[in-house]
Amino acid sequence: MHKAGFVNIVGNPNVGKSTLMNQLVGERISIATFKAQTTRHRIMGIVNTPEMQIVFSDTPGVLKPNYKLQESMLAFSESALQDADVLLYVTDVVENPEKNMDFLEKVQKLDLPVILLINKIDELAGEPGGSSKTSNASQVRLASIVERWHALLPKAEILPISAKNKFGVDILLKRIQELLPESPAYFDKDQLTDKPARFFVSEIIREKILLYYDKEIPYSVEVAVERFKEDDKHIHINAIIYVERDSQKGIIIGHQGVALKKVSTEARKSLEKFFDKPIFLEIFVKVDKDWRSSERELNHFGYNPE
Repeated sequence: MHKAGFVNIVGNPNVGKSTLMNQLVGERISIATFKAQTTRHRIMGIVNTPEMQIVFSDTPGVLKPNYKLQESMLAFSESALQDADVLLYVTDVVENPEKNMDFLEKVQKLDLPVILLINKIDELAGEPGGSSKTSNASQVRLASIVERWHALLPKAEILPISAKNKFGVDILLKRIQELLPESPAYFDKDQLTDKPARFFVSEIIREKILLYYDKEIPYSVEVAVERFKEDDKHIHINAIIYVERDSQKGIIIGHQGVALKKVSTEARKSLEKFFDKPIFLEIFVKVDKDWRSSERELNHFGYNPE
């Protein structure tokens, strides 16, 4: 008996979906930073054993779109409701359960197993080692959160976790295995993801931009890989950072190119770890006005969810 299925991860921005995805897959597939709207695509990570294949999907945080890029991001999240065998709805200990009710109402109508994950329970007062009084207050608060979510998703299983600390992740994985349908594998057993190498290059570069620049800059940026040439010993990569304004280009490059050099250096280090090979990386910066609102440009950058 072989089991296989699609386990899709959805939820609002910044609740820890990508951190959970990386823990479940055991590889660094999704960008996980402290900033919201980090994930822009639907990214698959595949876990294989001789008896099973779990196809996890990380999705963008659910939000009310303000421009075409965000419309595409929402479409990725909504598509994850259509083909899931098991749905993981991720929230955390501070989120308002009634945030983005339009999306939550779609989850309520699903006729499939839904596991509601209350993430970041390590942020509650009364962690192990604290006083019994503080610990009791923490348990009462968690019980209140569970009760509110149970009222909204009465058919969902609810599991408190800490993705960052891997608390509850093994229990979750075991439950997913129980819920998977009998099926042959959907992908080759040695396949880790559905994305090509170039995708992870652009994501790693974008991650460094998210980490090292403030305000609107990370959200106005897209990264495209123009050249990816691999031989036995090295990988040569040329990438372009696209921004919407000349002023943003200046900020990305920085005085005498210092800012861009830092991004390039840190990206190269991460890429060498990811590919386990020396990397020769060149990054250029170009202006592509209002690319976030151009359907043609979004298609070019791979934001068509179909």
